[in-house]
Amino acid sequence: MNFFTHFWLNVYNRIPRFGRNASAVLLGAILSFSLVMPSQAHWADLAVADIQIAQKNVELNLTIPTGLVDRFDDDKDLKLSELEITTHQSELRQFLNEKIQLTAAGQKNGVSIVRSTLAKTSQPNLIAAPDTHSTLLLQYRWAEPVSQLQMYYDLFVPGVNTARCLVQVFRDGKVDNIVFTPTSKNADLIDPPILQQITSFIGLGIEHILTGYDHILFLISILMLGGGLRYLIKVVTAFSISHSITLTLAVLNIVSVPSRWVEIFIALSIAYIAAENLWRKEPNLARWQLAFGFGLIHGLGFSSALQELELPRNNLAVSLLSFSAGIEIGQISIVLLTYVCLSYLRKLPWDLAIRRLISVGVVVMSGIWFWERALMG
Repeated sequence: MNFFTHFWLNVYNRIPRFGRNASAVLLGAILSFSLVMPSQAHWADLAVADIQIAQKNVELNLTIPTGLVDRFDDDKDLKLSELEITTHQSELRQFLNEKIQLTAAGQKNGVSIVRSTLAKTSQPNLIAAPDTHSTLLLQYRWAEPVSQLQMYYDLFVPGVNTARCLVQVFRDGKVDNIVFTPTSKNADLIDPPILQQITSFIGLGIEHILTGYDHILFLISILMLGGGLRYLIKVVTAFSISHSITLTLAVLNIVSVPSRWVEIFIALSIAYIAAENLWRKEPNLARWQLAFGFGLIHGLGFSSALQELELPRNNLAVSLLSFSAGIEIGQISIVLLTYVCLSYLRKLPWDLAIRRLISVGVVVMSGIWFWERALMG
């Protein structure tokens, strides 16, 4: 029997029956989670749109998951063709008029043209749509010049609260950014209030951290050894400062690192911290330095959500600060929950063994992510 086998058998035998069952369930959940959650799944529920507003007409260039309109995808190739759009023109127009409504001066106007388009506008907000999405050009016309315009958007993957549509609105040389979500379906398109943009990007930041499973595991792992509240605040503050630096530099296009390498290093950072938890019994005073260093890498990962948009300079600061605030709000909630759980766990006689079992699960999960990103990407 080798050393590691003997070590883990001793750990397991020291845990009471209830602790064994709880640990097995938690460890199983972590491993299952790693297998079913893809490392980069944000495209599955993401739609994007460019909206060009002229005096009497509006063009909406919309890219959506084809699954939302699969009833019109006759050959099931996950793309709506010109023939399929022509064949189902009436039904498709009726469907889109229910899900997307534009209102100018109290007057709603249905879509007049629906067709497939491969060429996006001259200022696209989409980097590269996957093969699972279709792009449609929708046109709306009014008899009088449009001075006020509201949009209702409800074309989301059913039952997925992280679904969203990232929108850029172009009018008279000005660009505005809007984020539609299942809980935020209405927005002003012409001169939108600043609060609308702030809340949109705060929500996007919260969503990005709460659905960034690798970032969550990193935070949990770096806090796993516990420590006083002052120590934990120091660690988390170092992480926040560093990821804010690289997030800003990446969005400003000052720093550019291939996303694949960022994702690989994020997986390795999680593996290292979780592995360190296996041989340390108490928090290391230098761990805040690790948090700062690895935070620089995670900041590049956070930037991916904003880099999907080509944010215009006229409101970049507001978008960036709001997004960062959303990340911090989500991060604080994760840290507080982790702190409460770890504080309770430290009162139990088998807390060290459970922490190590959890860390093993995190190492395995990050190893799977590394394999996906480095060898299968």
